[in-house]
Amino acid sequence: MARNATIEAVDFFYLSMPEVKPIGDGSQDMLLVRVRAGDEIGWGECEASPLTSIAALVAPMSHSACQPVLTSVLGQPLRDVHDIARISRLVKENSLDLLQADHTLSGIEIAMWDLLGRRLEVPVYELLGAARAYPKVAYASALFGDTPEKTYAKARDVAAQGYRAAKFGWGPYGRGSAADDADQVRAAAEGLGEDRMLLVDAGTVFGEDVDAAAERLPALAEARVGWFEEPFVSGAFAAYRRLGSVAASTESPYVVPRAAGEGAHDPYLACNMIDHADLGFIQIDTGRIGGIGPAKRVADYAAKRGVKYVNHTFTSHLALSASLQPYAGMRESELCEYPVEASPLAMSLTAEHLLPDRDGEITLPEGPGLGLTVCPDAIRPYLVDTEIRVTGKTLYKTPEL
Repeated sequence: MARNATIEAVDFFYLSMPEVKPIGDGSQDMLLVRVRAGDEIGWGECEASPLTSIAALVAPMSHSACQPVLTSVLGQPLRDVHDIARISRLVKENSLDLLQADHTLSGIEIAMWDLLGRRLEVPVYELLGAARAYPKVAYASALFGDTPEKTYAKARDVAAQGYRAAKFGWGPYGRGSAADDADQVRAAAEGLGEDRMLLVDAGTVFGEDVDAAAERLPALAEARVGWFEEPFVSGAFAAYRRLGSVAASTESPYVVPRAAGEGAHDPYLACNMIDHADLGFIQIDTGRIGGIGPAKRVADYAAKRGVKYVNHTFTSHLALSASLQPYAGMRESELCEYPVEASPLAMSLTAEHLLPDRDGEITLPEGPGLGLTVCPDAIRPYLVDTEIRVTGKTLYKTPEL
């Protein structure tokens, strides 16, 4: 056992760009987590509203199943991977009715893996049982341009950078006519060229309207997109199944696969999507689902069910490293979301970055834990000074970074 294996501090840091715009860019702000046990430190990141998640960390108890997340973490021993799972279960039990708890726990859980990996001097994927980390094909993840011409220019730029795949999503897609969306898809496909994979993300814009989503299928099939991502919200299992039936019944010889899952905030929802939503790909964000352990559970289940696992991340390279750990040892799940339009904040967080090689692939670092170094000085200008007080008592104040 380490000299001091007790969690003594859980610090949350609210970071933000000077201006946050109403666009689908999750890298505009972030919630960084630092867990300390003695002189050991681990870092993690929550994929969630920073202020809301801080509140879930410290909010006064409502009742026995609605306690602040910090109650279940602070003072707990952190000796091995079993303790990470045990602490996570405590949070689930004590904060069952605190709906932000899963997002808040995610960053803490990731930081515990990072700390433990650093203590044992091994990468997190080895702690998860993987003998090696297989390279992943990085797909450049970007927003659709405001016009097809802007999307074409973005696609050309991505192709020039050597990416073998790219995903375009959100923006104007699904907010105009099916013809408008077809123009966007054609522009992206033409910009990428025939030898690169195109993926399309609808950003849940259709709710559960199968007919509206189905109108987009001919253009997607014509471009032979690798998947149609999140046309519906995460729980709309029937809508996903119906769209799968429509796709299979079209005259096109190419059936467009469906992808979803980034909205899953626990492994039960993700596994239910695998079983009932007729997906080809399950996409999981370790910063939302409860951390690396729950994500690994979904990755293993997906492999058994013949569904490919893909990470979701659109923020920092710390989050990117965490998102790759659960399926690092799975050769057959070869794609990796790679944010190419990340904010200066996201890029400043770590000294190192996971960069694609000449084959367009990225490989996890071999260093201990998540293998990346957080840079406090570089991100200090983005720190949002925050204080939460209740009845005159300070429950949270921005800690020293």
